[in-house]
Amino acid sequence: MKLQGEKQEGSEGSEGAKGKTTLSLTLVALISAFGSSFQYGYNVSVINSPAPYMQDFYNRTYLDRTGVPMDSSFQTLLWSLTVSMYPLGGLFGSLMVWPLVNNCGRKGTLLINNLFSIAAAILMGTSELAKTFEVIILSRFIMGIFAGLASNVVPMFLGEMSPKNLRGAIGVVPQLFITIGILVAQILGLSSILGNAKGWPVLLGLTGIPSLIQLLALPFFPESPRYLLIQKGNEEQARRALQRLRGWEDVDEEIEEMYQEDRSEKEEGQFSVLSLCTFRGLRWQLISIIVMMMGQQLSGVNAVFYYADRIFESAGVDSSSIQYVTVSIGAINVVMTLLAVFIVESLGRRILLLAGFVLCSASCAVLTLALNLQSTVSWMSYLSIACVIVYIIGHAIGPSPIPAVMITEMFLQSSRPAAFMVGGSVHWLSNFTVGLVFLYMEAGLGPYSFLIFCAICLATMVYIFFIVPETKNKTFMEINRIMAKRNKVEMQESKELKDAFPHGKQEEKKVLSSSE
Repeated sequence: MKLQGEKQEGSEGSEGAKGKTTLSLTLVALISAFGSSFQYGYNVSVINSPAPYMQDFYNRTYLDRTGVPMDSSFQTLLWSLTVSMYPLGGLFGSLMVWPLVNNCGRKGTLLINNLFSIAAAILMGTSELAKTFEVIILSRFIMGIFAGLASNVVPMFLGEMSPKNLRGAIGVVPQLFITIGILVAQILGLSSILGNAKGWPVLLGLTGIPSLIQLLALPFFPESPRYLLIQKGNEEQARRALQRLRGWEDVDEEIEEMYQEDRSEKEEGQFSVLSLCTFRGLRWQLISIIVMMMGQQLSGVNAVFYYADRIFESAGVDSSSIQYVTVSIGAINVVMTLLAVFIVESLGRRILLLAGFVLCSASCAVLTLALNLQSTVSWMSYLSIACVIVYIIGHAIGPSPIPAVMITEMFLQSSRPAAFMVGGSVHWLSNFTVGLVFLYMEAGLGPYSFLIFCAICLATMVYIFFIVPETKNKTFMEINRIMAKRNKVEMQESKELKDAFPHGKQEEKKVLSSSE
């Protein structure tokens, strides 16, 4: 019987995994993550290694123009702008998510976004030849816009394309490529490779290559089936896209689920950010993504990376070897995020989030103790190193990859773009805030600043424990029903289904089969 066959295949079992679906889905995940998410990570750490050479270039250029050396405070200001323009651009990119994904589609937005990256790469790569440091600062802002869009659109695009039993694993792939981007930038930034006086313009310019590959390859893959059906009303294209992604012809069950989602949302229409913030039916979802995104960025991950060099130096690691130690930390980050890809579907989202925040809060607390005692107790510096590694493992399995997966899962099609816009804005604002405030915190509190991060990790963990549901292996509609109970609202779906299909499921099947 057709419907039973659908259920066996449509539940995305092992047969589907072996078929064409996995190839199409794998390729689209790899191309979109490499072309977009990889560059987000790459540009986070690309300016760390060549910083002295870039600052020297700023100084020389200023001297050539004015005849006087650059004032040290002005140089500090220019470098602060170079660093902070990236998260500021990320915030602007996040604010562009809602209009772009609704008007151009998910795939269309990713293709348009590549133009930002390619333009910025050309400007940064030629900045030394053109003898202008201003374009580097401008390009960092443009790359930030690219990263702001990429960090939101890729998880949305892949989440909407994935079958429910692979949605978590595929949703972690963008974060995996962010960590790979960070690692590649660290490796290429070694002084023996490109992190030197001659190589840094090439190091900055390389970021355009993944975008060029994505621009050439992504057009050959389908748009998000949910976008095609629910927002564009084109069932035929959605069906074709699903058949290609799943590797089998019979996709009625998923099409039906999309129609169900569409009907349950008909009354609200497309959500803007304002209507999302005031709509009672999505109150707890919205609070949850804000808490998770703030917890992710304010948990001190950037501070731990910042402190790592000094921690290793105090443990007796030779200063010339510290860059290799930094690369090894980047490698641990990649390996643990890769592990998250494989365990997120078996253990679930909640467990990984809770375990991750527990590890982060514990290591922050012990790190505070170890940093305070390392001048008196010799072995405390090794405990500090252990804390850094445990922290990075904890962050990589939960707080880093899972929040973006949860945004995809906790919102339906009409509210998802606005939700990503809010989540992305909170992400980049928090990132910007930590970058701005941490140096002052460190100057005022020293190692005790990690106690603040410990408290934030604990608070986020408590919230997740009591409020955030497990979404593993559930359809978007099932998750929406769970959250509707928490929001104390009645779902529109049941009443609308009765109105639309007075003769029940049979009538619904007829509509679906006639539209084939």
